[in-house]
Amino acid sequence: MKRLSAVSAGLLVLGLTASGCATHPDSGWTTLIDGPNGLENFNRVGDANWAIKDGVVHADRGGKVPGYLVTKNSYKDFEMRVEFWASHDANSGIFLRCADPTKITDKTCYEANIFDQRPDPSYGTGAIVNVAKVEPMPKAGGQWNTYEITAKGSRLMLTLNGVKTVDVENGQLASGPFALQWGQGVIKFRKVQIRSL
Repeated sequence: MKRLSAVSAGLLVLGLTASGCATHPDSGWTTLIDGPNGLENFNRVGDANWAIKDGVVHADRGGKVPGYLVTKNSYKDFEMRVEFWASHDANSGIFLRCADPTKITDKTCYEANIFDQRPDPSYGTGAIVNVAKVEPMPKAGGQWNTYEITAKGSRLMLTLNGVKTVDVENGQLASGPFALQWGQGVIKFRKVQIRSL
């Protein structure tokens, strides 16, 4: 009898899991990059040499203009988690709510910056360029980092490695795709996830 009860309980758990009743910590998240997978979720803009290298999405050279991976989908209110590695001289960023997916700039998108050596460090790593300064500027070069980005209505928040760097109101851009940038140096993206709010 005990064996029958254990089998019944096991089948019940399997049934609940298959029917979606079991909770999962990543519930609601869409994974766009996961190690060696994900380039198919983006359109390329510019000349960066985006490729899978050592199991991650990687770029380390391009033309005279920056190169981008631009999502095929548009997003309005969302949370993102981005795991990235940047060389000390990297110029990169995550561009949000882009108005034109073929012309990515820090004026037509919000740019969560990754740029430790930016001449004006107030808009360097951890800042939203031209919108929200960061003081002091954290350094991301030479290590794996995690950006957590929230855009809800006009409120924009950035958290880098568990430390909030930006919490600002700005209603200039309401929705659009996001883009990952290569500008100089080496940039790697290991995991990119997003969920709608």
